[in-house]
This record gives sequence, C-alpha cells and structure tokens, in this order.
Amino acid sequence: MFPQVISTAASFNQSLWQEIGRVVSDEARAMYNGGQAGLTYWSPNVNIFRDPRWGRGQETPGEDPTLAAKYAASYVKGLQGDSAGNHLKVAACCKHYTAYDLDNWNGVDRFHFNAKVSKQDLEDTYDVPFKACVLEGQVASVMCSYNQVNGKPTCADPDLLRNTIRGQWRLNGYIVSDCDSVGVFFDNQHYTKTPEEAAAEAIKAGLDLDCGPFLAIHTDSAIRKGLISENDLNLALANLISVQMRLGMFDGEPSTQPYGNLGPRDVCTSAHQQLALEAARESIVLLQNKGNSLPLSPSRLRTIGVVGPNADATVTMIGNYAGVACGYTTPLQGIARYVKTAHQVGCRGVACRGNELFGAAETIARQADAIVLVMGLDQTVEAETRDRVGLLLPGLQQELVTRVARAAKGPVILLIMSGGPVDISFAKNDPKISAILWVGYPGQAGGTAIADVIFGTTNPGGRLPMTWYPQGYLAKVPMTNMDMRPNPTTGYPGRTYRFYKGPVVFPFGHGLSYSRFSHSLALAPKQVSVPIMSLQALTNSTLSSKAVKVSHANCDDSLEMEFHVDVKNEGSMDGTHTLLIFSQPPHGKWSQIKQLVGFHKTHVLAGSKQRVKVGVHVCKHLSVVDQFGVRRIPTGEHELHIGDVKHSISVQTTH
Repeated sequence: MFPQVISTAASFNQSLWQEIGRVVSDEARAMYNGGQAGLTYWSPNVNIFRDPRWGRGQETPGEDPTLAAKYAASYVKGLQGDSAGNHLKVAACCKHYTAYDLDNWNGVDRFHFNAKVSKQDLEDTYDVPFKACVLEGQVASVMCSYNQVNGKPTCADPDLLRNTIRGQWRLNGYIVSDCDSVGVFFDNQHYTKTPEEAAAEAIKAGLDLDCGPFLAIHTDSAIRKGLISENDLNLALANLISVQMRLGMFDGEPSTQPYGNLGPRDVCTSAHQQLALEAARESIVLLQNKGNSLPLSPSRLRTIGVVGPNADATVTMIGNYAGVACGYTTPLQGIARYVKTAHQVGCRGVACRGNELFGAAETIARQADAIVLVMGLDQTVEAETRDRVGLLLPGLQQELVTRVARAAKGPVILLIMSGGPVDISFAKNDPKISAILWVGYPGQAGGTAIADVIFGTTNPGGRLPMTWYPQGYLAKVPMTNMDMRPNPTTGYPGRTYRFYKGPVVFPFGHGLSYSRFSHSLALAPKQVSVPIMSLQALTNSTLSSKAVKVSHANCDDSLEMEFHVDVKNEGSMDGTHTLLIFSQPPHGKWSQIKQLVGFHKTHVLAGSKQRVKVGVHVCKHLSVVDQFGVRRIPTGEHELHIGDVKHSISVQTTH
C-alpha cells in the first residue's frame, strides 16, 4: 500500500521509514496469527542505485550510501520491532550483498555477471548500507546475491560472508542465498566441477540457508564425500534456529505471545492507510515551477484536463514486490475531488507506440483551463530482469507531451511516474510546460497525494534520491563498469553526484517548495582534534599521507560534532523542509566532489523559524577511503555545505 522504496527515500524522513516498517510488521504478524503468512521478510533491498538504467533501482533508497544506510537501519528497526531483549517481531533481511545492480543489459545478465569492484568502492559505496543494516539496524539476516564479485560468487566467498558479515560486523542471525544462487554458481557460472563441491563451498563460506532445493539435494552427498562436516551444518542450523527462537516459534500458542493480539482488524486500518497517504505526500518532488504556476486554485478552474497513460493508474503506483492494496485512488480520481475533469489517455499504455489518440488529447487541451499530463514508466519498462536501454520517455510519449502543451490554453503540469530517472530535458526547456513533478510510484493513495500537491493542500518537500542524467551520459558508461570514480584517461565520467561532474537534468537532492527557506548557523564548531592511539600510528598514517587511519584514531563520542541550524520559512505557506549537509574533503587526491553526511526534516510555519540539530561524526562522516580500501580522516580544512551555508572545519590530530 505504501509508495515504492525509491519514493519514500525521497522524503528523507527517518521516522517515516521506521513507522512504515512498524506498520508492515503489524500487518505481517496479524497475517501470521491468522495462518496466512510467515515471519521472514526479505526486505529491504539496500543496493546502491549505481546506474540509472537498473530495473530494480526503484526498490532501493537511491544512489547515496549515507541515505541508503540511514534508510536501512530505520526501516529494519521498524520492521523487527523494539521489544525488550532479543525478541523479533519479524525477521528482516538486507539484500543483495554485494555490488548487485545489474539484471539484464546488452546480453549480460545477473546470473553470469562478474562485478569487478575495487576495494575502495566496496568500502565507501557498495558495502555501506549493509554494514549499517547489521551494526545499527541489528538485522536478523543478510542475503547474498547472484553475481560474482572479482571472480567469486558472493554466496561462496568466505571473505564476504564469514569474515565481513559474520566476523567484522558480528551478524546476529543467518545468511541466506538469493533464490537458487547456489545452483546458479554451479550451473550458470561453472564455479565448481560438481554439485557437491558447490554445496560445500557455500556452506564453508558462511551460507546458512539456501533459498531453493540445491543444498537439500546435494549436502548429504557432500558430507559423505568429506567435503564438509556435520559440524559445519550444525553451525548453520544454530544460526537459523536462533532466529526462529527470537521470533517466538518455540514459545507455544502465538496468541499468548507478544503481538499475539494482532489479527484481521489490524490489516488495512484507517491509521495505516493515512500513513500511506502521508508517505505519498512526503515523497513527491517538485522539479520545476515556472512563475509559481503551482499550486493551482480550484476556484479559478472550471475544467482540468487529465491526459496520459498513467493518468488512471492503479497497480502501477505500488511498483513491484507489493501485496494487495487496501484500495486505490488514481491521479484522475484525486484531481476530480477538487475540480471537474476531462480525461484522455493519449497513449495505449506507457509503450505509446501510436499517435492515433493524440488528437482527442489535444482537443481537451484547447478546451480545459489547465492540463495535467501523467506520463512515465511502469513494470513493463523497468523491473526485475528488465534493465532499461535508454533514459527517454518510452515510445511517442515525448511527442504527446509536446503536442498537448502546444495546444493548451492554460497552465500545463507534467507528472513523471517512474522508479528510475528520466531525461525530460525537452520538457524542462519547453516554455509551454509550467511545472514538473516526479511522483515516483506513490502507492495506493498516490492520486490523493498528487492532487493535494497540485492544489496546494500539501506543500511539496521531497528531494531526489538519485541523479537525473541526460541520455548522452549512457554512451560513456557501460552498465558493466562498476567503477564509481572517473577515469580521465578513458573518458569514463564516474557515477553519482559524488564523483560525476558532467551535465545533469536534475541533481541529487533537488526538490522545490511553494515556500522559500533560508538557513543560518546558530552553533557550529570551527575545529576538531582527533586523538591518535600512538606516536607510531601518527607517524605512519599522518606524516606520509596527511590522513589518519580511522583504525588508529580514538573514535569515541567526543568526535561527534553538533550543528545547530536555524531554518526560516520566508514564504506564505507552511512547509516541510529537508536540510541536507554535504562535506568536501581537503584539496588533494581525494576524488569525491562531495558527500552527504547528514539530513534532517522539519516542519516550519510560514514566517517562522525552527532550530535543527544535526550530528556529524568525524570518523564516520569526514573520513574518506583510499585505494586500498582503508578508511582515513584527512587533516586540514573540510568544507561543509549546510543547506545554502558554507562552513569550514579544521581537522587536526593530537596524541
């Protein structure tokens, strides 16, 4: 019922993510108590949305590791509950570990793909959300992915599973394969000669559970051949059974246990549906608003034309991996609650292969006082096993938009419904198009939320969780290239706002409001000293590279810096504002342009101000990763971008 993950990520609201998790697990427990569901939920997907073509990018929190990490921890906490002790409400699962973000592109599919990833990119990008899932979210399971990483299947790599997830991060739970992954690395990748060797490699690497029949079929034979021992199996079983125990599966009648009172009356409650509406409202991003065209005034409109293949969308609004919605409000229905509507699809589906319906849409545009075009994508264009080949609107959608806009006598509002970014440069530069909104896949209440934003009942406050690139960007970046950083020698431009300096349609973090917000610093440290463990550490780490290894620093709470920022609403409408804080490391060999280090969402009344407190930890947020995958704290001047204010912090060392 809720918006797709990429949409809720646009809210930049950690408490919302946790509350969504709580509601999902309430309904999960209710279904379990009624014998209709289990307690294992393979969610969230926290892979980095590295490439804009990825069909499953919609399932993720976006391209930024800090945003994805905070989403992961918040959602998992909500999903698993906050019961005293070690009890679990449901068992969440962070997937797909690791560097999985290609499904089927240009003849390369996820079952055969070897992701060649540097230690640097693994540490500062791909692994960040998973680390937060385990350490901060205390997730009950992690799922390994189909692909190989540097020549090894992730589900057979002891360095990834046993050493990192279980060893360094101390997972309290189990590791599960993506469905049939063990069979995939035997049958498709030919990683081992026999199925017994494949079973043994997976179990010895640290895999506890196989989603699929492969281990059930071949493990007994692997034991008889001496490839693994019964003790190896006992360790895996202990990890699985301990989670079942934490779920209360051995505690008797469910109705007498925690959450035993949840039942059918707790599914699709009015409160849950209201949260779905609030999530949709917070997720909508106002990309452009020429001459303050929005919000529209219903009292000044006799008729509004609603055109486009997604104008009356229902199931499209919930994306993939969704249950049965409690009920839908389509964009057309939502708008009709405010003003009389006239409707034409314009295209038969988002593929929009013909223009035979364009004339009827143009007629509406000439007659209506305003036009809302609801265009974009759906699961036929972007989905699991379906990566896009381009970033433009499918088929003849662009022509439909241009023709309707040219015919319109009133303001033209363009809505893009999609999971991934779309190159709509043509619309951005079209003087006839008044405003553009990205509505993502807004969930069952999407139509209500869209109308509330268009007519000013809601002041939009969403921000883009991913960069919107121009179509030309794709020619420079094969989807198989996993490098985040640019390579000037080859002309490779790099990926995401952290490393890519080229032109964009809309940048990461972009999002307008019907109000104008300003920022001023009320409290901000100007320098911080990082204590070093020993003189030897100081000599080896700092004098040679002007950066201290995080492992050599005393990274305690004293290195948590607090910033107090006054956010003023200088407009005439109450609004919710997302304060974004970015960091730029000192000039030198550190290649990232900037990095999101914190964010905070606050509601500010018109003409008033709110003081926001945001914590930034030196070791976690001001560190960078070197080419060897070692996290370091550069000494010198770090520049923070706190909303529209720049502030420098001098980082020095003491011993």
